[in-house]
Amino acid sequence: DVLMLNRRTFLAAASASFVVPALAAEEGLTLAFIPQENPEKLLGDIKVITGWLSEHMGVPVIGFVTFDHAAAVEALRNGDADISFMGALPFVLAEDQLGAVPLLSEVYRGQPSYSGRVFVRKDSGIETLADLKGRDIAFADPVSESGYIYPLDLFVREGLISGTDDADSFFGRKFFAGGYQQAMQAMANGLVDAAGASQYADLFLTPDQQAEVRVLAESEQIPSHAVIARPGLDAGLQTRFVNVMLSLNDPENRYLLAYLYGPDGYVTADPEVYEGVRETARRYGFLK
Repeated sequence: DVLMLNRRTFLAAASASFVVPALAAEEGLTLAFIPQENPEKLLGDIKVITGWLSEHMGVPVIGFVTFDHAAAVEALRNGDADISFMGALPFVLAEDQLGAVPLLSEVYRGQPSYSGRVFVRKDSGIETLADLKGRDIAFADPVSESGYIYPLDLFVREGLISGTDDADSFFGRKFFAGGYQQAMQAMANGLVDAAGASQYADLFLTPDQQAEVRVLAESEQIPSHAVIARPGLDAGLQTRFVNVMLSLNDPENRYLLAYLYGPDGYVTADPEVYEGVRETARRYGFLK
């Protein structure tokens, strides 16, 4: 089963303490997915991967797409999700707010880390970050490391803004598009002048569009996206999930990675590698 939650239905479900559709921990798992790409495509992908997980774990596994990163954290808090796929920044927020536990980290293009980038069209005439003063920019999500905070931090390091508070006065307009793909399409189609998104977000564009965009600036490396669990999840079920997910690294199962945002594979998560993200989150007021 796959569900799509928009903000209204998600908040209604959360306020009613509604579990989507309720599965006790010993009966199965509910997975929350963030919409970093087209949610309609993601729904089809989830149906494939949850079916495979159900078969190999021997318990029902269902999944749904959250409205954004914050909704994924809220789903874990409310028990509407047992496990969520999310970026490093929402993970450290979930860790701080509710004691969420990192289970797995993505390996992408052979690396356990990646960067945030600012993309522009090659014909835009924009040569530096300073050239974006008064221009429009689309970011992926307000609770995203590579899709907001790390690209924005590039402007801070250049002395163009002091932080999130004065970003609106620097840019013409600042949008949150809802995902990497949405932000990149807005830039590629000329709806905005620039996009702040993941190092690999241009892969969501068509080959023709890719040829028309370039990287204006790139952040430091960020730990890859994580798979995290709510506190109190049945330990046996959690271990079974991790082991089955790690079996996606096996050659005969690797084709299924395309249905999970397309990483090279997964490794067991190391909480220590997120310390830089925790520091950045504190600097920008996400953590105390």
